[in-house]
Amino acid sequence: MNNETTNSNAAAHDAQVQSQFGARANSYVTSAVHSTGEDLAALTAIVADAKPARAIDLGCGGGHVSYAMAAHAGRVVAVDLSADMLAAVARTAAERGLGNIETVETSVESLPFDSGHFDFLGCRYTAHHWHDVTAGLREGRRVLKAGAPAVFIDVIAPAHPLLDTHLQAVELLRDTSHVRDYSLQEWTAMLGQARFGLQKVRTFRVKMEFDTWIRRMATPADLAQTIRRLQVLAASEVKQHFEIEPDGSFMLDMAMFETIAI
Repeated sequence: MNNETTNSNAAAHDAQVQSQFGARANSYVTSAVHSTGEDLAALTAIVADAKPARAIDLGCGGGHVSYAMAAHAGRVVAVDLSADMLAAVARTAAERGLGNIETVETSVESLPFDSGHFDFLGCRYTAHHWHDVTAGLREGRRVLKAGAPAVFIDVIAPAHPLLDTHLQAVELLRDTSHVRDYSLQEWTAMLGQARFGLQKVRTFRVKMEFDTWIRRMATPADLAQTIRRLQVLAASEVKQHFEIEPDGSFMLDMAMFETIAI
């Protein structure tokens, strides 16, 4: 595949992500799953200890990492593909009196910043949407100073193929811009290749209330029904791992990777 085709495919995917999330910006700002959590509290503590001069929120979504970092950083740059999402973040920051948050519309795979510009990086619940995750991680490393902390938080896929396939299927049906939830092993390899030194990994589980999960993405009714059908027909091993409930609610595996730029 040549570079022109690759760039065209990436642009098409970026447009799909913008379409999926732009109209739903406010729902991600107010989402309980995104605005709270033990991982967000842990990230806040790390930022408070680091006290960075310039921090970047890579793929900011509803901006919750930016809000957490703003209290402890001199300046926070929130980057995202969606202009609507960034407008919601800017509006929320203003409402909270967080004057040190700047928003920049860009792909994480091509960041408009000098190398070594930032001394902290936060990235939460976004990498599974990136067209080229390795390019995004490399760009994140490029704009970060050597020795600076970087924290990545995302859904992780189970190692077993049966469980992995179920997860990717329901994620894609719910959100057609979904690319992949990566496993712990994949994350570890990708971070190493991008020159992030892994210091600590925390794993945890988060419950997805089915109706809220579907409503937040405005998943079409037929696709939501297909997800429920997959859950009902799933093997007992799948139902047990994801703790699928009668109403479709289930548990997701998450991981928090604490790293430094090397």
